[in-house]
Amino acid sequence: MSKYLLEVGCEELPYKFIPSAIQQLKTSFENFLNSNKVEFEKVDVYATPRRLAVIISGLEKESKDEIKVVKGPVKRVAYDEAGNLTKAGEGFCKKNGIAPEDLYIEDDYIHAKIVIKGKSIVELLKDNVSKIILKLQGSHFMRWSDNEEKFSRPIRWIVSILDNEEVKIKIIDKESSNISRGHRFSQQSIVINNPDNYIELMRKACVIVDQEERRQLIIERANEEAAKLGAKPYYTDDLLEEVTFITEYPVPALCEFNPDYLRLPEELIVTVMAVHQRYFALYKEGKLINKFITMTNYLGDEFENIKAGNVRVIKARLDDAVFFFNEDTKKPLVDYVEDIKGITFQKGMGSMYDKAQRLVKLSKLMIGSNPTVERTALLAKADLATKLVFEFTELQGFIGADYARVSKEAEEVCEGIKEHYFPLNADGEIAKTLEGQIVGIADKIDNICAVFAEGKKPTGSSDPLGVRRAALGIIRTILANDLKINLAKLINETLLLLPIPTEGEGFVNKVKNAAGSTINRVSGKVTEEIYEFFIQRLIIFLSDKFQKNVLEACAANKNPLEDLSDYIKRVEVVSKLDSPELLESANRVLRILKTDSKKSVNKDLFREPAENMLLKQIETVDKNLDYTAYLTQLEEINPSVQKFFNDVLVMDKDENVKENRLALLTLLKSKYAHLADFSKL
Repeated sequence: MSKYLLEVGCEELPYKFIPSAIQQLKTSFENFLNSNKVEFEKVDVYATPRRLAVIISGLEKESKDEIKVVKGPVKRVAYDEAGNLTKAGEGFCKKNGIAPEDLYIEDDYIHAKIVIKGKSIVELLKDNVSKIILKLQGSHFMRWSDNEEKFSRPIRWIVSILDNEEVKIKIIDKESSNISRGHRFSQQSIVINNPDNYIELMRKACVIVDQEERRQLIIERANEEAAKLGAKPYYTDDLLEEVTFITEYPVPALCEFNPDYLRLPEELIVTVMAVHQRYFALYKEGKLINKFITMTNYLGDEFENIKAGNVRVIKARLDDAVFFFNEDTKKPLVDYVEDIKGITFQKGMGSMYDKAQRLVKLSKLMIGSNPTVERTALLAKADLATKLVFEFTELQGFIGADYARVSKEAEEVCEGIKEHYFPLNADGEIAKTLEGQIVGIADKIDNICAVFAEGKKPTGSSDPLGVRRAALGIIRTILANDLKINLAKLINETLLLLPIPTEGEGFVNKVKNAAGSTINRVSGKVTEEIYEFFIQRLIIFLSDKFQKNVLEACAANKNPLEDLSDYIKRVEVVSKLDSPELLESANRVLRILKTDSKKSVNKDLFREPAENMLLKQIETVDKNLDYTAYLTQLEEINPSVQKFFNDVLVMDKDENVKENRLALLTLLKSKYAHLADFSKL
């Protein structure tokens, strides 16, 4: 078995491109090897700001021979009456390099088996590596020198080694060698004689090529540096990823800023450090302190200039924040509600002020009159008009909560303003306060309905206003807090509240168009599209815990959006179903009933005892029972269902008898449908 190393050295790559490049390279090399029938154990991809490296382990030196069956002309065309090959038959043999005796007849056509000899891995690598690299996708690709091809950043060196031999390749204007480069402040000519030595040789040159090792090193060094102060570093996955991909050899530097800045909202200071400057904020005994860690990509002992430069930057950013904070808090948060009239929510959907009014109405629709919830809904978007949120958009909600406290709003309102954006990501924290939960659901449902009403529903590559995340947030919030909210009704009401664009029309046309558009939104395909979208999000969310066919079966018989808690209870019970006999009976009923009967069951038309027995059994099934007991009842009446099918011919020659039996099965079907659509199980 062999091992292959490819390293493509570049000028500093954009950090957002690197994770995508890692996955693209892994997938592309695996597909390349599999499609060429080359055996291998694994493909590892490593990346730093200056290099992309691929190591393929357990690599066969040749692709396997492939036996291919080729189909030729029909027999009567390939052979003449004497059984000799015709020109057409000879041409088929010549084209495929086979002898006449290798031909055989199958389904009246001539066939032949062709052996396609395998290629050496060296030949395959030379032919394909450059193509794989140049197929990488990313934003802001560039040309350099007089080259026509594009790449993320100019390529400066290439290493291509199979075991201990070079495999010469060329990518754009660079040819490969066995010479790599270390850290910018370290050795710049590193001879790679074997892929086995690559990672260690680079480590000696102060390059940690394994991004997972580098990430863990960042965490360890940040913790060690913080521990000297008795503190702990704050970081998110996004911050770790960015720092990982902007350093090759992370070295921490401890910096300090004026403690007076700690009077600013904590989220603001942390955001400035983490999001804008890639710093690790420090907490001591649960409180933010006036020190932070920056991860440098520096080798040496002179850190004073680095520290001084970072302190200058953070001071400038925090000075701006202080100015904006002081300016914003000269008036109470409620005064900014009027200002958001000038902020457009979405084209054709009015202003953020209009949206705030809808949030108040939707919140009342969900839980009735509640002063703190209504106040939260009114103020939820007010901070969008402040200078601080304009500068630090990602702090919307957090700043609103702080300004609400300064304005002496109730604490429930302050927390609700912050939490109504929760969860901030798929696995993020859910709102704890009722205010945050209700206003958050109203806000997200308004976003979703606005997007669908404008015909901008999400696609594979587009997710306007993050509606997928919004739908998941609504689902998680309702289920986690067992909220009794009819989402189907809420969707309809939200669509009715959305403004109708009628600019430039006459009064009569405005009225007609507004009415028509409103009716279409709540009764046409838009409503169904939103329902389907939500149900698919719900099924995807629950598919880790329950089987997909069970989730679909319980969603098909009644709209799960009307009561998510009820849906979950049905799913839990149906997941435990272990009765093939019940399933067969239910599906037999569904197969017979193409459409439900509209007639009532008439006992006078019964001809067999099994009919009367089944009716009595159906009437014992009580829909008021919990679903576990209800399923038990369905299982208990199943022998009567089986006897009915054994003793009774449903499609009787007497039309009245037949229709009566179909009505009986329709009644039975309704009992099954109370739990699930059994045809999907």
